[in-house]
Amino acid sequence: MTRMTQNLLGGPPPTELPDNAEARTALANGVDPFEVAARHPDHPGAWAELADRAFANGSVIDSYAFARTGYHRGLDQLRRAGWRGQGPIPWEHEANRGFLRALHALGRAAAAIGEDDEAERCRTFLRDSSQTAADELNAS
Repeated sequence: MTRMTQNLLGGPPPTELPDNAEARTALANGVDPFEVAARHPDHPGAWAELADRAFANGSVIDSYAFARTGYHRGLDQLRRAGWRGQGPIPWEHEANRGFLRALHALGRAAAAIGEDDEAERCRTFLRDSSQTAADELNAS
């Protein structure tokens, strides 16, 4: 007998990125994010951290570039994890947070340089991916 799985929410299942425990732990332990990004260039969390620091220091263009790198690295990983351009990317799954932070940082930097369409696209993408992430990141 063949058993069918049905998604009762009517959409694609949540996508969870693989964890890079070494990079995540290094960042949590205060290792310079430049060093983490150099060792783990595919880790969106390192790029998100660089974007946040640059933005806090007033380097909006650097923040934009770091955020865009983290965003694209995260998109590559999402696609490899089976994501097809839509569906939840839960904040609750810690490995997703680097991508979601990079997406938020990209929208913030885009807004700061007047790239309003990109900023709105990022805000919408973040909300559609994880309302929890949007709430958490917009509150900080």
